Amino acid sequence: MNDEKKVTPLSLAAIAAIRNGKLIQAIKIVRQDEGIGLKEAKDRVDAYMRANPELQPPPGQSGMRNNAAWWIVAIVGAAILAYVLTRR
Repeated sequence: MNDEKKVTPLSLAAIAAIRNGKLIQAIKIVRQDEGIGLKEAKDRVDAYMRANPELQPPPGQSGMRNNAAWWIVAIVGAAILAYVLTRR
């Protein structure tokens, strides 16, 4: 007899957020989709990730890391633009 609890699927939007390493966004989506509280939504996302480990992003591919890279590019770009504009 299988004692494992069956994990119900999440919405495609929540699954996409998980794949992109945006777990907070996935929890927000689950809360909104299912009308449940924060803890329940977090537990649902965690359970779904445990049941589907292939959905987890590869190491170093989290959403936070991608956001940091964009911020660095934006800051460097702004610095270059400011330099060019003040040289006139």
